Amino acid sequence: MPSTATQIQHLITEVQSRGVRLASTEQDHVSRRGGAGPSDHQAIVIDGTSVMVPVHTQSVLSSPFTLEQTPVANGKTKLLNNGIPISDITFAKEPKFYKLSTVDGVPYGQIATLHSTDVLATTVLQTCIRYGALHKTCKFCSIGQSLAAGRTIAHKTPEQLAEVAKAAVELDGIKHMVMTTGTPSTSDRGAKVLCESVLAVKASVDIPIQVQCEPPADFAWFTRLKEAGADALGMHLEVITPSVRQHIMPSKAKVTVDEYMAAFKAAVPIFGWGQVSTYILAGLGDTVEAILAMCDELIEIGVYPFVVPFVPIRGTPLEDHPAPSAEFMTSILAPLSEKTVRANMRADTIKAGCGRCGACSSLSKYEKNIEV
Repeated sequence: MPSTATQIQHLITEVQSRGVRLASTEQDHVSRRGGAGPSDHQAIVIDGTSVMVPVHTQSVLSSPFTLEQTPVANGKTKLLNNGIPISDITFAKEPKFYKLSTVDGVPYGQIATLHSTDVLATTVLQTCIRYGALHKTCKFCSIGQSLAAGRTIAHKTPEQLAEVAKAAVELDGIKHMVMTTGTPSTSDRGAKVLCESVLAVKASVDIPIQVQCEPPADFAWFTRLKEAGADALGMHLEVITPSVRQHIMPSKAKVTVDEYMAAFKAAVPIFGWGQVSTYILAGLGDTVEAILAMCDELIEIGVYPFVVPFVPIRGTPLEDHPAPSAEFMTSILAPLSEKTVRANMRADTIKAGCGRCGACSSLSKYEKNIEV
């Protein structure tokens, strides 16, 4: 059983890379298939740390990690590595707000979902101009899957989001909220609908909110989002090397890294140091050196680089692409965590969002193990 902070840190990194094979009797916990954000995942807690672990992906079939069939005391279950118990874990419980519906009959769980154990997440627009055609679609993305399966609705109204957020805070103690969106055809790239959504939620309940969208053509939207009540901003590069970007996300790659950097520089003075972040998906072709060099540039201007292991999602063009190894992730996260801590830019200083949650990457665990 791992006991030291370093051992637990490595265990979490390994589990996130390999995933956990679940028996059919273990499928009734909180997990997600398809959609935007972390998908084909299960939220589990290891040593007090919430972790989003792949459970539905094709690559999980070869994972050495399973769960003991007989639960131990206090709702805990033993995590096994090749049949050997290595740690006690617990599952995130299904939230109470999932049992409710709006007055017009839409289940709350189709409007917003639980991520990790205390984060409310929603994709305001479940459609995207970059999704559908093979020559456009980001090859890792499954934003249309949950909509096609009837597990969500195409456009969550501000009123619906406010209603669900209030219930989630009051019934389940939700601590912060993430609002992302598919990219519409308008030049604001989703910032307008996010403004409307944040205004409504903040008028209903006091909860920190991160908004996520592509860089809008007019950077004045950053001020509008902040004034609407957004506490943090995410603009996700995902892939950084130009040739890899073109291959993995041919349409989104037209918004260049230089355009993202310009947007970051405009947004940081508005949202604050470390309150603007970006997702980087490790394992899609970017080298360790390229990722760390980009992280240096981001940190220098006040952007938190949230590096997560790529998860191959079923039904996407990359469903058979291998997930990065734990060794590959460690070679990035170990030096990166030292950089973020030295820059006073840690997960626990972010007001809301993916970086603060930290469940999709062990980066925050590395940060906590660094002495300052």
